[in-house]
Amino acid sequence: MALRRIGVLTGGGDAPGLNPAIRAVVWKAAELGAEVIGIYDGWRGLVDGHDAEVWPLDPELVRYWDLDGGTHLGSSRTNPFNLSRGGGGKRVDASDEVLQAMARLELDALIPIGGEDTLGVAARLAKKGARVVGIPKTIDKDLNGTDYTLGFDTSLRTCADIIERSRTPAGSHHWVQVVEVMGRHAGHLALWSGLAGGAFITLIPEAPFALDRVLKLLDDRLAKGGRDRRFPRYAVVVVAEGAHPSGGKEITLEEKVDAFGHVRLGGIGSWLAEQIRQRTQWDSRSVALGHPQRGGTPSPIDRVMGHLFGSAAVDAVVAGKWGHFVSAHGIAPACEIKLESLDEVTKGWRLVDVARHYDTEHYRASHTILSV
Repeated sequence: MALRRIGVLTGGGDAPGLNPAIRAVVWKAAELGAEVIGIYDGWRGLVDGHDAEVWPLDPELVRYWDLDGGTHLGSSRTNPFNLSRGGGGKRVDASDEVLQAMARLELDALIPIGGEDTLGVAARLAKKGARVVGIPKTIDKDLNGTDYTLGFDTSLRTCADIIERSRTPAGSHHWVQVVEVMGRHAGHLALWSGLAGGAFITLIPEAPFALDRVLKLLDDRLAKGGRDRRFPRYAVVVVAEGAHPSGGKEITLEEKVDAFGHVRLGGIGSWLAEQIRQRTQWDSRSVALGHPQRGGTPSPIDRVMGHLFGSAAVDAVVAGKWGHFVSAHGIAPACEIKLESLDEVTKGWRLVDVARHYDTEHYRASHTILSV
């Protein structure tokens, strides 16, 4: 189709790679003679009941955006289909306002960049006639239908670095350092950063853990170090925020749910450290990495993937592939870029293959990978 104007927005949690993707959209569109309009603060920018706050983007303006983390367009966790409006916590369906805003802005297409929630909204809007093509983003890498999501590689490096650094004080003081990382449904970030950073145990949402077994593994390791100085007398445990003991449930910071029905997870790390202190002879400390996991300059892989995803999204718009998102198949960045239906992101999550990649006896990345 002939393009005149494309809108782009970012929703949900920020991630390194968003700005490179926006830059790629602008550059690719400019090659085709089309204008790009940046929409502030995700879906909120299209449902506030007034003219959306927008920013005309051009190649000169965004030429250095690939160097920056986060998103220069801002973000929010707004759900147009479940919008809080007025007093008393009233919820309304404001999705028609998105369609009206797109028409008012004279957008030929909209490219939302986000995770399960943001692209889930896009899927529902597509069914109402919206011309949308999505780009996948989440540091959790848990989106169905794609092997890579923007932000994962940078966050993986950040987490691995902190885990590695945690080994020094833990070793000096002979304690168990518990590091809590993000991962509501999937443990990709925890598992692979734990392996890269040298963690002794990694706990993930896909495999509920037996607390007694965890304590036994820790006790055996530290006691061995006490008998023989050649062995370590410390341990680092990595735990995803969505991990939980067998028969238990996720630990939450508050019970209130957001517009997408999610509770705010957090606290499993401090809970586990307290269990270690109470039920073993070893001292334990915890740290929750929190939002800094999302921060920092995008890694080369996230810059490349932002470029590939952004360029491919514009190609999909030209082809009129509404209701789809660009996806990676294979190992990034040497991967094949394809289109998947936005409906895929609503069918579940891309989880760790426990049978292949996780040792459920020792709670760590499996050492048996090769199928023979």
